[in-house]
Amino acid sequence: MGFKCGILGLPNVGKSTLFNAITKSAIPAENFPFCTIEPNVGIVNVPDTRLIAINKIANSEKVIPTTMSFVDIAGLVKGASKGEGLGNAFLSNIREMNALLHVVRCFEDDNVVHVEGAVDPLSDLETINLELIFADIEVLDKRLLKLEKLIRSGDAQAKLDQMVINSLKDLMSNGALPKLDTFNNEELAFINSLNLLSTKPMLLIANLSDDESKNKIKDIQEYATVNSIGIIPAVVKIEHELANLDEEEQHEYLELLGMDEPVLNKIILAGYKLLNLETYFTSGPKESRAWTIHENALAPQAAGVIHSDFERGFIKAEVISYSDFISCGGEAGAKKEGKLRLEGKDYIVRDGDIIHFKFNV
Repeated sequence: MGFKCGILGLPNVGKSTLFNAITKSAIPAENFPFCTIEPNVGIVNVPDTRLIAINKIANSEKVIPTTMSFVDIAGLVKGASKGEGLGNAFLSNIREMNALLHVVRCFEDDNVVHVEGAVDPLSDLETINLELIFADIEVLDKRLLKLEKLIRSGDAQAKLDQMVINSLKDLMSNGALPKLDTFNNEELAFINSLNLLSTKPMLLIANLSDDESKNKIKDIQEYATVNSIGIIPAVVKIEHELANLDEEEQHEYLELLGMDEPVLNKIILAGYKLLNLETYFTSGPKESRAWTIHENALAPQAAGVIHSDFERGFIKAEVISYSDFISCGGEAGAKKEGKLRLEGKDYIVRDGDIIHFKFNV
């Protein structure tokens, strides 16, 4: 599954530093606008303590976590939807993403220039969102022109699509990202087909300095609440330092900071959840492995993630819940306690299931 989570924001807000920390890579993160021109892509292991616990019981030869891709996208400036800065290149890169991590600068640093001249987190956030909206309105207006021709020929579906687009434009008219909770499933399917920028799942990363209180982000926290957007405060500079330490040094640094784990882990997991993804596991002597599925995936679809032949030839699935696997000491104990279930084609896989598939090939 090729899931991409794009990291975006104004220039010099910490996007590339966050990307470097998440991927432990070393792309340029210099103090000038548009340092990132071509998007950088990193494939990241999704941290999951359940996989470690499963392997403590299974003692497999290999342990393979699930992964997702993070993309460092060039900084956007006001007017990007009209071609300012990297303009259309920036927007086309965002359009390829499945979800967005929006990094907002909340730190003061005279050595790091701000593209607008002063640090104002809420203004910066609104600048990005407006550019996404302006670009989407252009897409919607072009689609309306095509629909008008179809409507004149008596196309009933075109009329319905026109109504959806006009509703979207109304929602965007106040400069806020549109909420889609009033649309039905058929309308949502049409909206998804438009691949709009402003409707992509989004998470805010408030980039603090290490000597500031979280009161600095009060305005964008309120914005996030009103607009039902998740927000994670992080000192990205510290997260980058932590990512480049070995395990023992990292543990000592975390203790010094009074943290139980890097905020990066929460960001990666939040990006994973933002995409409505879940994890199931397979486990045996050779390997314990995590697999990514969409929420509400059926058992044959989950099998197809391993190999398409498994989905076509699916017969049944032997399923143990994660909690039962741990409490019973593994597969043998789960069988003995009657916790191993046989499930068919209509079974909706649950997050954390340990599964062994039966199939014909």
